[in-house]
Amino acid sequence: MNLALQMRDYRLTTAEILYHMPDHPGLLQTYIWQELDLAPKFPALHKFLDFWEHNLDGKLHSVRVGAADIITPAQWKAGTLYTLN
Repeated sequence: MNLALQMRDYRLTTAEILYHMPDHPGLLQTYIWQELDLAPKFPALHKFLDFWEHNLDGKLHSVRVGAADIITPAQWKAGTLYTLN
């Protein structure tokens, strides 16, 4: 992840996108989108959704968004190595 963006308040943003399948509009399909973005306006997500609406056949049903700070003051410690067990 880009540390410079994280230091400018970009957050890891995940969107669960439900859309109608083009050939079977009564069925919903899920797409997961994840990117660094700026809350609460989420310009990167809006750009992606605008692209979707103008270029893809599956009509959007709903979008659920979650965002989390990747670096918080309590977590930022230069030179610390963390090992997952």
